[in-house]
Amino acid sequence: MSVRRLAVGSAAVLLVLAVLPAGASHEALRCSAPPELTRFRVPLANTARAIRQGRELVIVAIGSSSTAGMGASDPAHAYPAVLADELRRRWPRLAVTVINRGISGETISAVLGRFERDVLSHRPQLVIWQTGSLAALGAGDVEGYTAAMQEGIGRLKAARLDIVLMDPQFAPRVLARPMHARVVNAIGATANDTKVAVFRRFAVMQHWISSGQYRMDEVISRDGLHLNDVSYGCIARLLADGLATAAGAVPPLDTGAAAAEEPSTAPAPR
Repeated sequence: MSVRRLAVGSAAVLLVLAVLPAGASHEALRCSAPPELTRFRVPLANTARAIRQGRELVIVAIGSSSTAGMGASDPAHAYPAVLADELRRRWPRLAVTVINRGISGETISAVLGRFERDVLSHRPQLVIWQTGSLAALGAGDVEGYTAAMQEGIGRLKAARLDIVLMDPQFAPRVLARPMHARVVNAIGATANDTKVAVFRRFAVMQHWISSGQYRMDEVISRDGLHLNDVSYGCIARLLADGLATAAGAVPPLDTGAAAAEEPSTAPAPR
């Protein structure tokens, strides 16, 4: 490597360190994943519109224990709470609400039964649906799980909501079950078929381990299944990056003067 390239690389690292909060530099540099693992393949039009118009951005996070925050030291370290903080940091003038509707131990049929009360009643622009962990741990049929997932996506689409699926965690108890690969693949295929976004948590966490960023015991709780403060925080930061990129990729509705305007981030009533 030339001296010039080394100097440029060192300067870039110093720039990153300079803009990070004190004490966060080392952790933020570890919390990374290739863009192809965190970039969404579909736009998030409702989310982008709320940001552009300065309206309150309401997100519902629904799922099981990974959403509820099992393994975190307190509710403030569950991924939905950290995600809210991350989005407010990116858009400080925007009112952001992330509603946590995770319930530990719920099957996909139980989650579907809560959609009206716990999702649609809040009139969100975006739903993050964490799914597949219990299916991966079980011995049920993937076809039935996939059909239920398609039903749920259909209901959310009928309400004209943006959707991000979140697949299972990369954890010892998940990896020990033969169903896990089929479930992860089913989520990806369903997202592709229905044209919704998917946050590839399994692949992201696998990258952390294989790249040496983390050891398994640094990102998974002692129960061998649930995330901890470190991994919940990292997932939230990468998810916020993905949401910001996807929202920014949606073109304005008007191609005239509105297209040249900077998106407004001043909070306004929904």
